[in-house]
Amino acid sequence: MSSMQLSRLAFGALFATLAGATSVAAQGPSTQEVAEFTGSGSYLAARHAGQQRDAVSAAAFYRSALRRDPKNSELLDRAFLSLLVGGEIEEAVKYADRILAADKNDRVARLAVGVRGIKQKQYAPARTNLSQSIRGPITDLTATLLSAWALTGANDAKGAVAAIDKLTGPDWYGIFKDLHAGLILDASGNAKEAGKRLAAAHKLDSSALRVVEAYGSWLSRNQSPKDALEVFEAFDKVLPNHPLIQASIAKLKAGEKLPMLTTNPQAGAAEALYGLGASLGRRGGEDLGLVYLQLSLYLAPTHPLALLSLADLYESLKKPQFAIKVYERLPANSPLHRNATIHMATNLDALDRTDEAKRQLRSLISENPQDQEAVVALGNILRSRKDYKECAETYSKAVALIPSPQKSHWTLFYFRGICNERSKNWSAAEADLRKALELFPEQPHVLNYLGYSWIDQGINLDEGMSMIKRSVAQRPDDGYIVDSLGWAYYRIGNYEEATKHLERAIELKPEDPTINDHLGDAYAKVGRTLEANFQWAHARDLKPDPDELPKILEKLKNGLPDDTSSQAGTTPPKKDPNGG
Repeated sequence: MSSMQLSRLAFGALFATLAGATSVAAQGPSTQEVAEFTGSGSYLAARHAGQQRDAVSAAAFYRSALRRDPKNSELLDRAFLSLLVGGEIEEAVKYADRILAADKNDRVARLAVGVRGIKQKQYAPARTNLSQSIRGPITDLTATLLSAWALTGANDAKGAVAAIDKLTGPDWYGIFKDLHAGLILDASGNAKEAGKRLAAAHKLDSSALRVVEAYGSWLSRNQSPKDALEVFEAFDKVLPNHPLIQASIAKLKAGEKLPMLTTNPQAGAAEALYGLGASLGRRGGEDLGLVYLQLSLYLAPTHPLALLSLADLYESLKKPQFAIKVYERLPANSPLHRNATIHMATNLDALDRTDEAKRQLRSLISENPQDQEAVVALGNILRSRKDYKECAETYSKAVALIPSPQKSHWTLFYFRGICNERSKNWSAAEADLRKALELFPEQPHVLNYLGYSWIDQGINLDEGMSMIKRSVAQRPDDGYIVDSLGWAYYRIGNYEEATKHLERAIELKPEDPTINDHLGDAYAKVGRTLEANFQWAHARDLKPDPDELPKILEKLKNGLPDDTSSQAGTTPPKKDPNGG
């Protein structure tokens, strides 16, 4: 299929194709649906699915197009990559074999074939393929660690560690090198040298979860449970209540020794791919992160942290339907299963499956009323759905679980304050907002919310305006906060100053209906009637809240009401995007 042929496609076929691709995005198209597309239609549907991060559908459509044009190397390559990103590794490797038959230097294909070799315990060919997948700092480290685990599978732990130590590169290589050298030595029975390398990794970063688990496990088996407990409890002070750490602490206190983190080459290679994939996903390398995490799960299908990292990556890509599918794969007996259920509920809510989300969270809370994370997650959903009375009650349950509020708890009081203010319980709202500022002085969102609320009520005007200005000084590029400052000036009758700040807010958030509506009101007050009508029309077209639309339509018909001293004819400021 040539680019000339693609350029001649009819618009009708294009639109039909895209609609078809979108309709099957959640689970991939059926065989019958794929068969209905032409070669060109399959290609366009695949491209669209790829842009939507739906690798499963993209792979199905690319494979369909490839069947019609089997010698097209571009289609072959795209089908392979889509299968890889979508987690269909066995099928992807078949395509990798075809790619390498035509281009023996394709590095990603070499990586996939090398990982298959580790999976199948074909360690020598695995190392051969991995050595040819090297290209840069990430892939160099990946290939070295995977090759080392392949050498371990071939009973050459000494050679594996030597290969790791031979690798030179950035400083951040160090922790990966020490961790995996230690894991290989531990799995190979060289406890003394394993301890040295794991201790070195722990010294480099005592807050790295897998380093702490590996070193603590080694200590429990080779030194004493007391030493291991100290390592886990030190981590818990820095990052409290991680389920895996809590589970290890409980076992140690029960007198149990902890198992090795990895016991075979497949698990070790999966660990390497997970560690690198999770790191890439957090640092903007989403595509390669997806590939590494899928390869990790190919080797270790129930690796709990790889599953959570993959789901988290889908969340960051705003693909909740894919995140849910991954969360569902987490074993029920995993200490992380509760966390997965909480995150799954958040994703269900993002898909407007809010009743399911609330049922899941309420079930967790019923099982454990002390589960603060589940309580807060339920409160967040209720707040986002504007169920303000119940969300205030729910946040109160979370607050009651805090023995002594710390700085990190400011959000609980802030969010409860929002819910109390929106449900017209101002005295409780004010107390919550003051408490949030007590815990986190000068927090810009709280300054903004409390300051505007005072001005809106005509009280504490000077202090309220000062708070909003201090908030803007900290967040000058936050359109919502700048909008609050403009609207505060509007409320006290300084329309020229209001106009100036609202124009700035529009520059920052041009597609927000509330800010456009505010600017329209300000323009009307300073006599810029034509511009006021333009802003109100724009606000109308940007899908404002249903209860605000009639007010905007009334202004378009009859202009700004004479009495604007209350909020009857205007929309309140969007004090913070988290505020509802």
